[in-house]
Amino acid sequence: MQSNRTASEAATRRVQVVGVRDVLRRFGIAIAFLLLVVVLSTLSESFLTVSNILNIARQVSINAVIAAGMTFVILTGGIDLSVGSVLAYSGAIMAGLLSTGKPVVLSIIAGLALGAILGLVNGIVITKGKVQPFIATLGMLTIARGATLVYTDGRPITGLPDAFVWLGAGEVLRVPVPVIIMTLVFTASYLILTQTVLGRYVYAIGGNEEAARLSGVNVTFYKSLVYAISGLTSAISAVILTARLNSAQPTAGVAFELDAIAAVVLGGTTLAGGEGSIGGTLLGAFIIGVINNGLNLLNVNPFYQQVVKGLVILLAVLLDRRLR
Repeated sequence: MQSNRTASEAATRRVQVVGVRDVLRRFGIAIAFLLLVVVLSTLSESFLTVSNILNIARQVSINAVIAAGMTFVILTGGIDLSVGSVLAYSGAIMAGLLSTGKPVVLSIIAGLALGAILGLVNGIVITKGKVQPFIATLGMLTIARGATLVYTDGRPITGLPDAFVWLGAGEVLRVPVPVIIMTLVFTASYLILTQTVLGRYVYAIGGNEEAARLSGVNVTFYKSLVYAISGLTSAISAVILTARLNSAQPTAGVAFELDAIAAVVLGGTTLAGGEGSIGGTLLGAFIIGVINNGLNLLNVNPFYQQVVKGLVILLAVLLDRRLR
């Protein structure tokens, strides 16, 4: 009788532990974000104000849009190290056309097309050339950065029209335009990943690429398309950054790929592919943005900020691995 009661209690405890672990695994990133907001709002009166929240959202928008495209890539089990350089090259092309008097819409389309083409080249080299994503995109990182320096001659391109600058600095009903662009990108990404064939194939390829191929999925086509999407979102971020700075900097986007990957991983997408969500990526990007903003408000030394951000990312990944 006593042994039965003990066994029953042990089984109940196991169920409770599994239940807590499942909740943390599914909602841990949201819980962490809320705790971070509570802590920072307690430490700084300026943190939880409308102006500061909008400022955080504006700052986060660039990394978040890049991370949206990176999510597609990582879900397939790949990686894209070239996003920062693609951003710089796309922004330089847009600014170059604008500075010569070309229409704003045409210049933006040219920059977006360039980003998508560079991403597509990545995908083709990876799928057709059988090159590892790390190496292929590392090569594109160097190529696009070099092309940017050649095109700009190492100097910023300035003199951009107000209609373009509005995309980075303007507001609609007090909401910053970059935040609106970010919202549109994530809404489209969510619909693609949850409501389309492409989304199902992205998860299938990341889960088991060979099984997806044997099931009739054109893995070459869809993986190439995923890298094109990553290049496109990098170019969209180039629009925001170039407009916000009112210039195209040849060094723009340096190390942006690291923050984008961090946002995706913080959001719960596994680097092995096949598991994750676009909503998690958005939360991951906001966690990075909130940490940066909070540490600035607390006047923490910028050098220590890098250490703190790195530790938070590392601990989050270790905890995620443990929960899984």
